[in-house]
Amino acid sequence: MFLTIALLCVLNALAAFAQLSGSVGPTTSRASKQATICSVLSYGGSVGSSDIGPAIQSAFNNCVLTNKGSTLYIPPGNYNMATWVTLKGATQWALQLDGIITRTATTGGHMIVVQNANDFEMWSSTSAGAIQGNGYQCRNAGPRLLRIITSENFSLHDLIFVDSPEFHVIIDNSSNGELYNLAIRGADIGGSDGIDLSGSNVWVHDVEVTNRDECVTIKNPSSNHQIERIWCNQSGGSAIGSLGSGTTIENILYRNIYTNGGDQMFMIKTNGGDGYVRNVVLDQFLGLGTAYGLDIDEFWSSASTAPGNGVVLSDITFSNWNGYITDGSRRSAYRVLCPSAAPCTDITISDVYLWAENNAGTYACESAYGSGACLQSGSGSGYSQVTTSYTKPAAYVSPTALSGNLASGFATNSPIPIPTIPTTFYPGLPQISPLAKNSGGGATPTSTGSSSGSTSGTAAQYAQCGGIGYTGPTTCASPYTCTYTNDYYSQCI
Repeated sequence: MFLTIALLCVLNALAAFAQLSGSVGPTTSRASKQATICSVLSYGGSVGSSDIGPAIQSAFNNCVLTNKGSTLYIPPGNYNMATWVTLKGATQWALQLDGIITRTATTGGHMIVVQNANDFEMWSSTSAGAIQGNGYQCRNAGPRLLRIITSENFSLHDLIFVDSPEFHVIIDNSSNGELYNLAIRGADIGGSDGIDLSGSNVWVHDVEVTNRDECVTIKNPSSNHQIERIWCNQSGGSAIGSLGSGTTIENILYRNIYTNGGDQMFMIKTNGGDGYVRNVVLDQFLGLGTAYGLDIDEFWSSASTAPGNGVVLSDITFSNWNGYITDGSRRSAYRVLCPSAAPCTDITISDVYLWAENNAGTYACESAYGSGACLQSGSGSGYSQVTTSYTKPAAYVSPTALSGNLASGFATNSPIPIPTIPTTFYPGLPQISPLAKNSGGGATPTSTGSSSGSTSGTAAQYAQCGGIGYTGPTTCASPYTCTYTNDYYSQCI
């Protein structure tokens, strides 16, 4: 009996840290994609072009599609773009954007769509390639900047996306991808999402987002995503949702998420609907002056009510948080609000220390079961919202301010300048991969990143202790053992 219980504990610990399910990124080297260079300058384009779109499409149709192992190259320089492009169906190719593309038309849709790509890389060798949307000229009435659709084995890195009229980057039902070393600058307005992600087995790391909507957000359907070292710098904050009917989201890991200002440290948002969100770990969050802190809201009023009794949330873990909201009298720093017909279960709030600038703290729970804050133990039927006051946690520590923290968002009616990509996205942690301009132009990394546990000579319980690309401690603190999960992750249990 004891062995059975012990085995279940081990399995639960492994499930709680579920993340990537395999390798991510292109399956062949960058060099293998440079046998043919398809420069837009050879297909009707020119630096200073009034519309580089037709040259991009021509280079793709007449060179990339006919030459496996090719690179569509946009050299340094400034290019206007008024014709949107769809780059569909190529294998073993790259899109190297070293110039700056500026939107000039107000047509809807997406400036660049990459569809059904396999073994694909979109990057800038100078870490300065950018798409400038100038959304202030056509707010919510123009294109989104980039959409990658039903693609696999891909990477997107060392690029800058600025002021889209609507969303900036959408990863749509794609798999085995890696997004890193990105800077996204949007306006202080809704509908300006940074990265929206659906699909499976995608690693997002070392990204800065400024906007007033989603930072890096999971959309339906999704599984086995790992999101880490994200700087939501005057952003709406990260989230799962909004969700509706047919939700299937599981095995999600967010860790080392830094949120300066904006709406929330993290939110799971639904209104009606059905399906499930399960096995989610939200670890090592820091928040400075957000409106909301830890927020599960299944009555989210900004979305129309979807058919169904509610999305079932289970096995959600919040661990190792510090931060403060602006007004604890107006909003609870901890909110777990679930529908009575679909109560939340197995919610864990552990070592989460949140406070408010006005020194007022409350928990709010409804139909929610688990441990921590105002959650009720066990499981059961729905219950009405309960709001409870609490005093400032003794373990609360005011989060470190990064030197690049913005005091406010960007105006909606004036240009937003193109930034440089930072090299720090979470206090005390370096980039996982160096910028391409800083000799990060070698083979695309395929590791799952660094441990969220101790950085000393031993790794703590449940921390990572091994895996491809892992550089942290490989010995576990006593009495734990480094246990192999897969080639990309071993854990102290």
